[in-house]
Amino acid sequence: MTNIDWGKTAVLIMDYQNDIVGMLPEEKQKSLLGNASKILSASREQGIPVIYIVVRFRNGYPEVCHRNKGFSLLKNSERLIEGSDGAEIHSSVEPLYDELIITKRRVGAFSTTELETILRAKGITTLVLFGVSTSGVVLSTVRWAADMDYSLFVVSDASADQDNEVHRVLVEKVFQKQATVMTTSELLDTIQS
Repeated sequence: MTNIDWGKTAVLIMDYQNDIVGMLPEEKQKSLLGNASKILSASREQGIPVIYIVVRFRNGYPEVCHRNKGFSLLKNSERLIEGSDGAEIHSSVEPLYDELIITKRRVGAFSTTELETILRAKGITTLVLFGVSTSGVVLSTVRWAADMDYSLFVVSDASADQDNEVHRVLVEKVFQKQATVMTTSELLDTIQS
């Protein structure tokens, strides 16, 4: 049984936006959204803070430098523009009115955001996190948060990547060095115990 101090824990749901979730096969979307919904419900029932992390850009992508290989491809796509349907959080996992939504302009949840300030103000030292994609927001956030000495729990089946093998290697080999990796079922058992 994993021991988590829930009084010092926050749940981060990352990049569960229409444009991003929509890149996954439909069956994967259903599974992912179902697992995320279960985690959110259980967390809310126990009073565990839920924080949404989203990636959004202004019209014309002024935040994107031509040297940024990943985001410069986005510039021609018209995707993830603030206010667009594609940049909105998927309706299956919508935030409650009082839950924080933090907008980032880069891959990781800490880079270009006030996340660290908010966590510090709330006395949060443990993060339960999941998102799309495993090789993007999840990896970047785990690395940054581990360097800042957070206790980390990654929910493997509430995270996904377009490349299944990359996802497998990250959750089975890479994240294990800096976080506890668990399934939705394992996390729910821990929350409800």
